[in-house]
Amino acid sequence: MSRKLFLFLTLIIVTVMLVGCAQQPAATQAPAQEAGGESQAPTTGGETIKIGIFSPTTGFAAADGTSALQAAQLAVTMINDNGGIMGKKLELIHYDDAAKPDQAASIARKLIEQDKVVAGISGSYSGATRAAAPIFQEAGVPMISAYAIHPDITKTGDKIFRVGTLASVEGRVGAELVGSVIKGKRVAILTIDNDFGVALTEAFKAHAKDLGLDIVLEEKYPLGETEFRPIIGKIKEANPDVVYATAYYNEAANFVSQAKDEGLNATIVGQEGYDSPKFIELAGPAAEGVIITTDLNRDSDRPMTKTFLEQYKKTYNEDADMVGASAFDAVQLIAYAIKTAGSTDADAMVKALMALKDFEDVATGPFYRYTPEREVVRPIDAQIVKDGAFHFYHEFTDPDLITP
Repeated sequence: MSRKLFLFLTLIIVTVMLVGCAQQPAATQAPAQEAGGESQAPTTGGETIKIGIFSPTTGFAAADGTSALQAAQLAVTMINDNGGIMGKKLELIHYDDAAKPDQAASIARKLIEQDKVVAGISGSYSGATRAAAPIFQEAGVPMISAYAIHPDITKTGDKIFRVGTLASVEGRVGAELVGSVIKGKRVAILTIDNDFGVALTEAFKAHAKDLGLDIVLEEKYPLGETEFRPIIGKIKEANPDVVYATAYYNEAANFVSQAKDEGLNATIVGQEGYDSPKFIELAGPAAEGVIITTDLNRDSDRPMTKTFLEQYKKTYNEDADMVGASAFDAVQLIAYAIKTAGSTDADAMVKALMALKDFEDVATGPFYRYTPEREVVRPIDAQIVKDGAFHFYHEFTDPDLITP
């Protein structure tokens, strides 16, 4: 080999080595965010305690899923700004499940096996939450359902808890609201045909019977329905005092808008699915006077509720909703469990949650206690839309009503 050729080949090899070294990440560089998937709350170096959350930030439920994510991030930031837990920062790992059960199940495995989270949070709907819960349970990793209401979620096992109100409780409270507070007598029931709607209606009807309410009409409709006028015609013919209508904010906005256009005079009672600024934005003046059962009292004097509402507005320049408040509370509960246990051991965290009493560091509380079935006992609120915003209407504290 000639000297010139040798020198030329040597130069190429050295150049390739230098370029390769330049492209290697530094040892402390954070991994790049996976496209369309993971997002993390800011952390500041050192070892972290990882918790996972899945919520629908795309698709029909994107507004709810985004609220859940943003509120969870806010809780993590507040905890970290106050020193973290056991000298460590919390790290929040999020994936978008699009409110689809199959995606939620895959995400649960990823959070457990790849990300090694010590606990998980469902910021999603009942179908997705029911799909993920058995995976967390089998792995022995605690999971908290932020706002999904289906009874089967916590029946999965001893590692699965709920922050939001169980469907049997919220439906029961809905009937009490209609019969004892609004003083309605004749009720039409409109049910969204999924886990959420069916579970609420079943509980409502059971207590409505106890109260002697006259159910004059029952109708179901599919998720995503936009045209309610034919049903509204039937409701008008039945002449109810109150319409108990289960819905998410999109369907709710369409229903109340069309009900106003069609001259329906009955009081409309909704649930936590209505509890979004999007409902009021989409329904406009038609939202006025709608009453809902929910976990979040915007007019509360409780310090943590006020702090949450103020900080959420300051951070995201929009009003918080019940979904966000529940996800915020789920992070607060996990932090409480770790601090109380002095460990991220799953059994120790579960023991801490089961022993919880009169917990005030939550936006939707207070939380009086957890039942043996890991359902929270707490007050339930009713809010009314007045002057374009949700406001306090009634609070239910009777143990016979609010205890699952």
